[in-house]
Amino acid sequence: MRLKVLLLTGGLEILKMISVVTGGCGFIGSHIVDKLILLGHEVRVIDDLSAQENESFYYNIKAQYLCKDIAKDDCSSIFKNTDYVFHLAARSRIQPTIGSPNECFEVNVVGTQRVLEWSRLNSVKRVVYSGTSSLYGHQNPIPFAPNMPSDCLNPYSMSKWMGEQVCKLYNQLYGVPSIVLRYFNVYGPREPIKGEYAPVIGLFKRQNKRGIPMTIVAPGDQRRDFTYIDDVIEANICAMNSSVIDIPYKIYNVGTGKNYSMYELAEMILKGSTSSDNMQEGQKIEVIDPRPAEVKETLADIRETIKDLDWLPKHSLKDKINAY
Repeated sequence: MRLKVLLLTGGLEILKMISVVTGGCGFIGSHIVDKLILLGHEVRVIDDLSAQENESFYYNIKAQYLCKDIAKDDCSSIFKNTDYVFHLAARSRIQPTIGSPNECFEVNVVGTQRVLEWSRLNSVKRVVYSGTSSLYGHQNPIPFAPNMPSDCLNPYSMSKWMGEQVCKLYNQLYGVPSIVLRYFNVYGPREPIKGEYAPVIGLFKRQNKRGIPMTIVAPGDQRRDFTYIDDVIEANICAMNSSVIDIPYKIYNVGTGKNYSMYELAEMILKGSTSSDNMQEGQKIEVIDPRPAEVKETLADIRETIKDLDWLPKHSLKDKINAY
């Protein structure tokens, strides 16, 4: 851990590193907050508590919290003397953004620009931007590499790609260092489980626990690269600590390099649970109509992440799917 050391009369005073986490009360953000506090950081959180898919919001009593909207409210004071910024605040579900694109672009693009401006004005050492693998769209070949062009199929993926471009602009024009982490289907404790558009693992586990069919979006053979939350948090810490100083802006994939179909996922959950034992075989899974902008397959090429950030995923879906 890097420390700021201030020489005073009579001795040394060691000051904590200061990190800002936007969206720090949600699934991924709250885990980053916890990790930073364990590392000895002073942590400041901005979150407007608007994520409707969250069953609850998460707080660490050692962090400071500011309930504001990054796209509308003045959050500049919380960035004073900040060393690192972890930017996760976003409208982050694909299907709802199709119905409400204005709010999506306002938060994910305008909000990102404001976070970068506050970072610029306070000479932040690095911004770690939470991106998405959904911007790869229907591309071939598989796996997806960071240097592939985007193929955005919905407002969410487009807005997150635009956020990356704002990061790139602020690096090239103003010298704000930033690393983009494109996440592939994150799962684990605190994952959102509310509503029909909750991420698929949380949705399946909630349905199975209640003894109702798991709803697989047709055709069901679409494949996803699922990444455990602990690996995602470690990628963020590696990005913060990265010594790749000659690359002040770069994009990295955060996945496992292995994917599974929706049917395979459902089968893993059924094998690890007794909730559906009283249901007949044909009642455990229900195939529902296809959704717009549904990607056929995702798979991460993580070679550059391993090489540059000294990061490697440690957890497999088979080991973790029923462990929490």
